[in-house]
Amino acid sequence: MEDRYVRSRIAKASVVNIFSQMGTHNHHSYNFNEQFEFAGKAKTWSLIAIVIGVLSILYGFFLDPSEHHAHRTFANLLLMSYYVTCVCAAGAFFLALQFVAQAGWSASLLRIPQAFAKALPITAIILIVVCVSGLLSHNLYHHWNHEGITDPNSPEYDAIIANKAAFLNVPFFIIRQVVFLGIYSAFAITLAKFSNQEDLEGGLSNYKKSFKTSAIFLVIFGFTTPIWSFDTIMSLEAHWFSTMFGWYNFAAMWVSGLCVITITAILLKRAGYMSWLNDSHFHDLGKLVFAFSIFWTYVWFAQFLLTWYANIPEETVYFYKRWEDNYKPWFWLNIVVNFVAPILVLMTRDAKRRTNTLLVMCIVLLMGHWLDYYLMIMPGTVEEHPAFGITEIGIAIGFAGLFAFIMLTKLSKKPLIAQNHPFLEESLHHSI
Repeated sequence: MEDRYVRSRIAKASVVNIFSQMGTHNHHSYNFNEQFEFAGKAKTWSLIAIVIGVLSILYGFFLDPSEHHAHRTFANLLLMSYYVTCVCAAGAFFLALQFVAQAGWSASLLRIPQAFAKALPITAIILIVVCVSGLLSHNLYHHWNHEGITDPNSPEYDAIIANKAAFLNVPFFIIRQVVFLGIYSAFAITLAKFSNQEDLEGGLSNYKKSFKTSAIFLVIFGFTTPIWSFDTIMSLEAHWFSTMFGWYNFAAMWVSGLCVITITAILLKRAGYMSWLNDSHFHDLGKLVFAFSIFWTYVWFAQFLLTWYANIPEETVYFYKRWEDNYKPWFWLNIVVNFVAPILVLMTRDAKRRTNTLLVMCIVLLMGHWLDYYLMIMPGTVEEHPAFGITEIGIAIGFAGLFAFIMLTKLSKKPLIAQNHPFLEESLHHSI
């Protein structure tokens, strides 16, 4: 049944191709062996950004005059390592979603999220190193990771944390991080491998493998990403919990990943690559960015509203911290940037088809979700001593440069189009 469906889609795409060749567009003018050359300004600026990041980390640990400089530096390292890992995981999720949905429109741009997926093992290792270092130095997760907190005879005893100790303990925490990120990375690399084999072998064999692998991955990813976000971010404030927090993090991850995919596609096309991408492809990417910005807002508001409405003391403490003078302006700016801005800018069809508008909005949303993660992390680490300066800006620039360097290096290794994807013709003539 699946083969018949795929073959019928291929046949329809062939008919579209025949009619398109009767007009002015002929896909044979495209260079399907085109490869991205990672050199020049792109490579230079990414390396400069990495150097800025390294210098900012050294400044944060050794030169920052603030009293809580180590906590602050670790908090920023966690923020950015988690952020870039989420973007790479979103690339793997995008791939799997397209295969399971048997989507045709995206077939010609899959090399971009594949590059994200190939970068995932590297960013995952960095995140694990940051988490383990933060645990061992007690600069992260100190709400549940200090001596005597689970000992009833200790003055540091905390009954709430003691009840969670079977789950929140250092060995099990590290094991979960390694297992979850290891599984995501293995699936990401496997999907990229099947696509590369498809280029060499043709046929439907590798596409069918990708479909089955993606279905398994989506089930695992769906059940484990909430736990991963509980561990990595929510446990920074271990007294508090929310069953919606995992989906809130997933929404931020997905919007951020879509934004980076869109930015990469626009910049590649402007650089003379991927000439087959048209306004309809960008329109679909814009629709996804817009729709899931609304979904992020729904989860954000539901978590906030229900906590306020129920007035549950153990839950309101989370928002009380973010209601203090140090965080309150950022709390409201978060919703303005991540909800109001896309509503006002991306609502219309034309806005989603204008690459200048889409590019600016995606950059704004990436900055907005950096702020979103900042508000998730800082009150549980630096608490009432937040700051904004060289450490925050420099580490963010450094990780952006590192991601760009790794992702563009991976992107340059293969042709920019999946040449034997069964729905390639449908994507090349995508029009909405």
